[in-house]
Amino acid sequence: MTTNESQQAAGTEQYSLAKILGIWLLAAAPMGLLVWVVFPALKDSVAIRPQVFFFALNVAGLMWQVVLSLTILYRETGTLRLGAIRERTWRQQPRDPKTGQPRGILWLWLIPIVIVEFVLAMVVAPIVADVWTSILPFFAEPSGLSLEALAETPEQFVGAWSLVVLQLLLLVGNYWLGEEFLFRSVLLPKMNGVFGKWDWVANAVLFAAYHWHKPWVIADAFLTGSLFAFTTKRWRCAWFGLIPHAVEGVFLLFILLGIVLGLA
Repeated sequence: MTTNESQQAAGTEQYSLAKILGIWLLAAAPMGLLVWVVFPALKDSVAIRPQVFFFALNVAGLMWQVVLSLTILYRETGTLRLGAIRERTWRQQPRDPKTGQPRGILWLWLIPIVIVEFVLAMVVAPIVADVWTSILPFFAEPSGLSLEALAETPEQFVGAWSLVVLQLLLLVGNYWLGEEFLFRSVLLPKMNGVFGKWDWVANAVLFAAYHWHKPWVIADAFLTGSLFAFTTKRWRCAWFGLIPHAVEGVFLLFILLGIVLGLA
């Protein structure tokens, strides 16, 4: 796809490098502030377990990205109506890479994409994380922050519906209108002017670096971000990034529901 074609697909002129990095900073800086400043300062004074507080702060940062994404789009288009911003955000039918025309059969590509994402998350990611943190041990995840610790004492969280509410907010902030939306629907369609055919790689790099608030996942985020960005760019359809990305969130929602309902 040429630069002019990409500009037409996005519906507006391409972003400059300064604007791309500025938007990235507006997303990344608050997450780092919440994790590296607010969390250490308040974790011993709040009346909830550290991993739940850490989870809540991450959700708060993601909800800020919802506001950021919608603000950027409104300033560009003057509206937030889905019909008006669908092409701009690539929240549309997948397009044939050769003709640029929508084709319903292309949705079938979601099946192998979800499978690849599952393999990356369940098989490749743990290996990559181990290598990453062995090379950079100061990037290892601090103990007691993972929600997996909840499974060790699930009886303490029976009836804790706040966890389910947080996860539902995360589904909005991480996939629907926040993180995934910002990187693949707001940024990616307008990065071709600076990065050309490698815009999807640049998007994955920004996505990985944005995770500086959780540096133990940076390498994994680059792998999955590359998958989401490449498939989104190839078919000009942000659903090809959103749906595989959201699978993990839906899976965690069911786990939390089991804990809250006392089924775990």
